Amino acid sequence: MTTGLFRPDGPAKLTGAATYAGDTPKPDALHAALVLSTVPLGRLAAVDVPAVDGVHAVFTHENLPRLNRMPMPPLGHTVLGLRDDEIHFEGQPIAIVLADTPQRAQHAAERTTARYVDVAEPLAFADAGETRQETGVWVPVDYGGGDVDAGLAAADAVVSQRYTTSDRHANPIEPWSVLAWWSGDGLVVHASVQTITMTQRTLAELFGLRPEQVRVVSPFVGGGFGSKAWMWPPIPLAAAAAKAAGRPVKLVLTRAQMFTLCGHQPATRQTVSVGATGDGRLTAFRQHFTAATARFDGYLEGGTGPLSWLYDCPAIETRVRAGLTDRPNPTPMRAPAEGIGLFGVECALDELAYRLDLDPVELRLRNEPPVEPLTGKPFSSRKLVECLREGARRFGWADRDPSPRSMRDGDEFVGWGMAVATRETVRAASAARLRVHADGRVVVETGLQEIGTGMPALVRAVVAEALEVAPGQVELRHGDSTLPEASPSIGSMSAMSVGAAVRAAADEVREKLAAVGGLAGLRDAGLDTVEVEGRWDPPEGEDEYSTKSYGAIFAEVRVDADLGLVRMPRAVGVFAAGRILNPATAHSQLTGGMIWGYGQALLERSVLDRGRFLAKNLAGYVVPVNADIGDLDVSFVDEFDEHASPLGAKGVGELGAIGVAPAIANAVFHATGKRVRGLPIRIEDLLTTSAR
Repeated sequence: MTTGLFRPDGPAKLTGAATYAGDTPKPDALHAALVLSTVPLGRLAAVDVPAVDGVHAVFTHENLPRLNRMPMPPLGHTVLGLRDDEIHFEGQPIAIVLADTPQRAQHAAERTTARYVDVAEPLAFADAGETRQETGVWVPVDYGGGDVDAGLAAADAVVSQRYTTSDRHANPIEPWSVLAWWSGDGLVVHASVQTITMTQRTLAELFGLRPEQVRVVSPFVGGGFGSKAWMWPPIPLAAAAAKAAGRPVKLVLTRAQMFTLCGHQPATRQTVSVGATGDGRLTAFRQHFTAATARFDGYLEGGTGPLSWLYDCPAIETRVRAGLTDRPNPTPMRAPAEGIGLFGVECALDELAYRLDLDPVELRLRNEPPVEPLTGKPFSSRKLVECLREGARRFGWADRDPSPRSMRDGDEFVGWGMAVATRETVRAASAARLRVHADGRVVVETGLQEIGTGMPALVRAVVAEALEVAPGQVELRHGDSTLPEASPSIGSMSAMSVGAAVRAAADEVREKLAAVGGLAGLRDAGLDTVEVEGRWDPPEGEDEYSTKSYGAIFAEVRVDADLGLVRMPRAVGVFAAGRILNPATAHSQLTGGMIWGYGQALLERSVLDRGRFLAKNLAGYVVPVNADIGDLDVSFVDEFDEHASPLGAKGVGELGAIGVAPAIANAVFHATGKRVRGLPIRIEDLLTTSAR
């Protein structure tokens, strides 16, 4: 592919010309604001709305048109609010106010009061038991092979520790936004979503329509990170209000509402036990993983997948359980599953390396599996060893003094730590229509939603390579459910899935053009265009191979000897993710992911107190800023995985966020001698041991 492709959507985004859902104009549109529950558990007795100029209507569960029950998608969220008087979580919608301006709607919503009955004390994660739950989870709840107890008993060194991660929230620049109106018996929705097709089909089920009666438009998404992947309350409530009011309705969530109405990454606790012989050969590995979830719905984060494919070990046991609590429903968030589960695994391995007096990189190299350990499947491609060695070289790992508290620079302890990254390769069926005009113009149409990852540039690159034209000759039309179906912008799957469909269409067009003698032959035949719709489906036999992406993370931290303040001046990430289709955008994605991992390690922690998230803003919920981030060295190992996709590519969007947190935690131990097993690592965790 062409190196450093320019983004065709860049100028529009930089100049403000790109139209996002909340910017979409519509004459006669009413503006909506939500009223949310202030209690986490109970029943709604009454809603009292004050008189405010410009308010057109107020809807509650008593007068909003009834929707069909929410269908259960793979990671469903069934409570949308305004259906009955039950309150399942603090922040649940209980009313929607329509006014002639957004300011009046919000003013009326803020002045609205509610009375509740049967208010109960919510159950917290710390008090929740562990429930076996088969629904809402993508990994087997119990999985493994071999005798783990015997393996641990036979080991020369054993580590068994408990690790925890915190609730975290996605905070994209653009909040959830929707503009909905009805045209005859059809519904039109302009919305900020990561899944156009799923949104279309779910709305059709909710309103009893055929999918073709629902049009969803979402050309640009101002960030999502999982928060816009599934059906959350804004879209169906706005559509229902528009139907009841007989006018278009626009709803844009506030920043505070984003903390309860579009999911979050749930807090987890995990117990990891690992044993090895004296020469560093693993004998047993166990991970018991419990994630907080909502009692009413139960999306269950499953973080144990990597242990089934990452290391050569004769006995492996994983277990996933739900901690049923009273809270908003969690959701997958960059990076789900592996980004959380590997924290415990990679920290436990670091602890084991110290027990064995063995270099952490060498410990991993000695346990590189020839095939997937539990299934015996061959790897479609696997260059983790190359990532480890190249990462160590680029970082200067050989100069590390392994003793804790042995490296110092003035008033700061210096620590070096490392961990691996890995990610499941997820793919979805996609289609694209490609049209070549006799004058040489090329038009691609596909329903992909541009979430900021640079997909328009990638589509142009795929077409340009296949047809041997300049990328600037390729025009992309996207972001509309009337176009051929594209994969969701989730699971790091878009480049593989949509790219494969575009390539299939381009190959067929090339063949058709060759048959008529190229563009000249097309004109001679009196034809204006040649058009093809290409489709790609993941192969039925894809489970014959273990298809994953890999990486190695090396981090340096500086810990203030008096204050316990942690900084990360530099980090190295080396990744093997198949063919890198556009190095510029892939580098950007992985750099952003590493910053995301830094936030997980040191900053992001949402406190849920008696069913309420305490800080619903970016003052109390802290995320990284430019000043926090030092030098990030991102590079790739050459790889082409023909089993992952026809393009040889794998996903990179979430891979960069995985492995960073354990690498930083391991570096903090190296710097201070204090092993912190809960994220984020806070100043108070280090004050007692970082002193001179």
